[in-house]
Amino acid sequence: MRIIDWRLAAATGARLVPPGPKVPLADAVATVEDLRRKAAVADEYVAAITGLDTAADSATTVVVDRPAWIRANVDSFEMLTGPILEALLEKRNAAMPSPLVVSVGARVTGVEVGILLSYLATRVLGQFELLGPPRTSPDDENAPGRLTLVAPNIVAAEQAMKVDPADFRLWVCLHEVTHRTQFAAAPWLHGHVQGQLREFLLASELDTAALVARLRSVVSGLADVARGRSDVSVMELVQTPEQRVVLDRLTGLMSLLEGHADVVMDLAGKNSVPSVEAIRARFENRRREAGPITKVVRRLIGLEMKMKQYAEGARFVREVIDEIGMAGLNTVWSGPELLPSAEEVRRPQLWLDRTGSTARSDGLGAAAP
Repeated sequence: MRIIDWRLAAATGARLVPPGPKVPLADAVATVEDLRRKAAVADEYVAAITGLDTAADSATTVVVDRPAWIRANVDSFEMLTGPILEALLEKRNAAMPSPLVVSVGARVTGVEVGILLSYLATRVLGQFELLGPPRTSPDDENAPGRLTLVAPNIVAAEQAMKVDPADFRLWVCLHEVTHRTQFAAAPWLHGHVQGQLREFLLASELDTAALVARLRSVVSGLADVARGRSDVSVMELVQTPEQRVVLDRLTGLMSLLEGHADVVMDLAGKNSVPSVEAIRARFENRRREAGPITKVVRRLIGLEMKMKQYAEGARFVREVIDEIGMAGLNTVWSGPELLPSAEEVRRPQLWLDRTGSTARSDGLGAAAP
């Protein structure tokens, strides 16, 4: 029994999302080829800066439009959440609603998910498919995953910010390739993330009275979010105490992944992107100058928290590198026990003390090509 109509979600998102900037067909084809080349070049720079294997030889890079990004993410979400939702249904079997109610609810939820994806699909520049197919064999454990670049959004961003397209495209690829490199360096990470997400969802509140009470708190909390007095997302407003524990681990991990990618893209950019400082400044300014409606939506769905994760994670990575070098930081990819908590991300010395990382290495890594 389905809780979310995923096919309707994909159709709704693809129908509502705008197509992106209009460019001549020849230019569109050239952009796709250029992005593929930039991703290959970015592999070399990321490997040189981090000292990690990018697994570039077997990696897949695809360039898509907005509807294709929506369809790919619907498939990933369905693959990840299907078994989890089945487990949730088993836990609440005694209070199972009628098939008609479930069917109607699945369609309503499908439309809501589609609307959300249509919004996100206009803003995502690139993505390493974190929620991709589960690893089912030892060979799968070493698969680097798929890197997706959303061409219309990259073109729209470079036009809006008036930055050099060649520089901006490589800069974006440096960030996304770094994510692919993280998972290639830590084959256990894919299963770990899926396990944490599963634990988070299974810890949801199933008691009706408790859920109603939480939803009432959402109503009052949303007012503060809309007025800009809170950055708390809907997910945080409805989470249970058990979920907060899991979310702390997920927040620490996501802050590390995003902060590490931001630092690496700027370090590599110093040698490969001549206008990197101007791009970074205009990009950050674009984030800050979003309209009021966009800001409210960002807060509601947690994107404001994601931006905070970028900043805190980048600060953690820089401070650790300053203390023990890039080689010392790379120990974080050795196993889940070495991942920082959210509090350790905010206070890097706690992580350094816990892991016994006190000696500085002799540099960031090899020189960039």
